[in-house]
Amino acid sequence: MAALKQTASELFGAEGPELDLAGSTDWGIVRGMLEHFDSDMQLEDFYSLYLEKLSPNLAAFEGKVLPGVTDLLDEVKKSDAFLGLLTGNIAHGAQAKISHYGLDGYFSIQVGAYGDDHYDRNQLGPVALDRASSMHEVDFKANQSVVIGDTPKDIACGQAMGATTLAVATGRFSVAELEAYGADLVVEDLCDSRVSSFLE
Repeated sequence: MAALKQTASELFGAEGPELDLAGSTDWGIVRGMLEHFDSDMQLEDFYSLYLEKLSPNLAAFEGKVLPGVTDLLDEVKKSDAFLGLLTGNIAHGAQAKISHYGLDGYFSIQVGAYGDDHYDRNQLGPVALDRASSMHEVDFKANQSVVIGDTPKDIACGQAMGATTLAVATGRFSVAELEAYGADLVVEDLCDSRVSSFLE
């Protein structure tokens, strides 16, 4: 959020509208900013400055890999399942973030779908399946896929593509709130013993 606001301030002299980043796509967020400032700037020009500001902001942010994440990634990597990123971040932004937290060894940036593929998060699922199918020469099906996220928009994205959804209450939404959006399983964090059996 800091990098987005700094980019808007540098380009337009103000931070712009209040941002809702929870599950949104970068394309959707930036499109809203450009509309707010009545700007015809190209998205790529905004992204270019944003990416310059992202790394220093990541370095200053006191974030961490959440409980259970690396254990689950290790478990999935050892199985016959495939990992891919399905995220509202633009591809280079996603790469910067997973690299910063030491998770880039688990994902190929060529597999997945990103916030520069479509502004509507619910359109990203088919993109991710097509890329994974092309990369691995396997016909991936939505009903054999699991979307993991921590927002209602993550759940909606999974449902829109016909995938199973696993919601994790490590963000600003509680277990009860995520359950209300119809996730197939909701857990406090990925240390929950139900996660492994759910993914089998």
